[in-house]
Amino acid sequence: MKLQLAVDRVAIEKAIEIIREAENDIDIIEIGTSLIKDFGLESVKRIRKEFPDKVILADIKTVDEAEYEFEAIYQAGADIATVLGAASLETIRICQKVAQNYQKDYMIDLLETSPEKQIELKQFTDGILCVHLPSDKSTGLLTLIESTLSQIHDFPRLSVAGGINSQNIAEIKKANFEIAIVGSAITKSANIKESAKMFKTIVDGDE
Repeated sequence: MKLQLAVDRVAIEKAIEIIREAENDIDIIEIGTSLIKDFGLESVKRIRKEFPDKVILADIKTVDEAEYEFEAIYQAGADIATVLGAASLETIRICQKVAQNYQKDYMIDLLETSPEKQIELKQFTDGILCVHLPSDKSTGLLTLIESTLSQIHDFPRLSVAGGINSQNIAEIKKANFEIAIVGSAITKSANIKESAKMFKTIVDGDE
């Protein structure tokens, strides 16, 4: 399982400092939605310049204007872009096409999508489906994982986000996600480097 670090709600320079502390133990850098809203494409360009060899996900949560947004974010340096599962299937198909044209990845965020829509989204087998507990909900990640995987457990590429911490990461690992997305449990910890190392050790299966 890969470890993705979500960095959000800070200035670009602070984001770079946080990533620098954790970079040896993370596989994917996520430039969070609020960071992109605050600083635009410059946030992606700057972080790409600072970390040229890292995989970068830009959490733009596209819901419309798919071609424009996906092309812009890939041109800025992102390797993975996100689209909301709540978007129309046509919008998601456009995201898929742009990702294929740029030879990049795309992630479909399942925030608040119905079980019926989740099943429809299984057609996008080259994408990544993300089981995502909204940040406005403080509990319920393991329950959400269980209910969502009952619909999409056989999907080839799955990620999980929202409330992952040191208490639940080992249990989450058992579900065989491709990517675990961790935010404040690392970025707001007293020792970012050690926290990232701890999560990486667990996701790698060394303990």
